[in-house]
This record gives sequence, structure tokens and C-alpha cells, in this order.
Amino acid sequence: MASQIITMRKEYDFSKAKKNPYARRLKKQITIRINSEAIDYFKSMAEETGIPYQNLIDLYLLDCAKRHKKIELSFK
Repeated sequence: MASQIITMRKEYDFSKAKKNPYARRLKKQITIRINSEAIDYFKSMAEETGIPYQNLIDLYLLDCAKRHKKIELSFK
């Protein structure tokens, strides 16, 4: 088999490009304050699983949202 060399064009024409139909489903960057103990917990899970801790936090929150999980709070 002969190897192929792929070269990049200097310019690309995006005039006929279509908007990504899944763009609404993409992640949104936000700023959030999270307790350092929670971050440490997810970082240790990241070391065990090989999944970045931010992805683990996202997966956990998404799971909570899908299950309509409610937090139990009590104030004394």
C-alpha cells in the first residue's frame, strides 16, 4: 500500500455550511463554586477511573437531573 499525504487547504469555503442541529445539546461553560472536599472526592474517582473529574461531576449531575433526584435538607 502506498501512503497518502493529506495537505490542508489555505482557505475553506463555509458559505454553504449548515448549522449543527445538535448544538443545543452541547455542553455550556459556566462558573460554579464547589466545595474543595467535593472536588477532592471527584479527583480521586478520576484517578481510579481514568475519567477527568469535571466529566465525572457532569455525569453525576446529569444522572441526578434525569432521575429527578431531590436533595434532602434540614435546618435546625
